[in-house]
Amino acid sequence: ALILGAIVTSIPLLWMISASLMPQGEATGFPPRLIPSHITFEHYANLFSRLSLGRAFLNSMFVAVVATIISLLFNSMAGYAFAKLRFRGRDRIFAFLVAALAIPAQIAMLPLFLMLKSMGLVNTYLGVLIPYMATISGVFLVRQFMIAIPDDLLAAARIDGASELRIYWNIVLPVARPVLATLAIFTFMSAWNDFMWPLIILTDDDRYTMPVAVANLVYEHALDLELMMASAVLTVVPVLTLFFVLQKQYIAGMMAGSVKG
Repeated sequence: ALILGAIVTSIPLLWMISASLMPQGEATGFPPRLIPSHITFEHYANLFSRLSLGRAFLNSMFVAVVATIISLLFNSMAGYAFAKLRFRGRDRIFAFLVAALAIPAQIAMLPLFLMLKSMGLVNTYLGVLIPYMATISGVFLVRQFMIAIPDDLLAAARIDGASELRIYWNIVLPVARPVLATLAIFTFMSAWNDFMWPLIILTDDDRYTMPVAVANLVYEHALDLELMMASAVLTVVPVLTLFFVLQKQYIAGMMAGSVKG
């Protein structure tokens, strides 16, 4: 049943790749073709040469990679603080953050935009990245994982004279590698596929990310189905690549992370 479900789920993805390699007009023919009569890469060439989609691809890659790095840093530090450090109001602050998960992100876009506008960060990559620096869901995910780390392990490190920063970097992070890999996948996918926030904060065409650029492309070339499928393939491939790469690290981290920690 799982194999059958995987095949059915993969059919649209496989057809998308196949259609992107078809000659122009073949994907809309009747009866519909599943395999191109002959493979052509002209649509991919047009995306990078005639339509300059390569700029948007690099913009998305930069935003997604930087957002993932800063998200892992800040969310892991905040999750460690909420899980293992004692300070006044810790549980109340965390409960408030969890309650804020019920608020739709779209509601916060307008006040966030006005704040960034007053700071002069509209139409900048920093303005795009700020919402990814620390997320409630990311802090919650890391915190729930780090609670399971034995307190005796951290206490032994403190007795040996290790600072909190060294404990966090050399002991906690290796143990938390599985949850960090999961958070990296979620953050990269969210930043790469995000359409609404880059559309709001960016005004220059040269700074557009892939979802925004592809959406503009649809309006101009809606009838060129093969070209649309080629742009869709370019949008999907980085996410799938990252998932398969970090999937291996996730499994290795679950088996070796605690031992190394």
